[in-house]
Amino acid sequence: MDHPIEWRYPRAPRSVPHARARLAAQAREWKLPDDTTDTAVLLLSELMANACRHARVPAGREVWVRCLLSGERLRVEVLDAGRELPVPREARPLDESGRGLAIVAALAGAWGAYPRECGIGKAVWFELGFEFSAR
Repeated sequence: MDHPIEWRYPRAPRSVPHARARLAAQAREWKLPDDTTDTAVLLLSELMANACRHARVPAGREVWVRCLLSGERLRVEVLDAGRELPVPREARPLDESGRGLAIVAALAGAWGAYPRECGIGKAVWFELGFEFSAR
């Protein structure tokens, strides 16, 4: 499959579990390995939470999730209307937040962010490589 699948959600914390569930269901349909699915769902959760929490945008803006399966590589993008590209920070041991991008960087094969071509907002993405098991 080389064309992306997209989902749109309200920019609200309640959208995070909906996006996780939808990605998990799509991964099952694609027959992705369980460990890849688990990692992708965790990383999507981090990016969705960041988009809902940190994007300084007017009410009513949506967060989009775009998934692309190409061979044995999964790419997931979270698009929002916020202008600021994310910057990983170093959380102190007692901090209750600030580790999301560090988790993404540690678990993803690659990740990054870029301004959207339309001039509104950004996309933050990660990629995971995997191997389909012979069944």
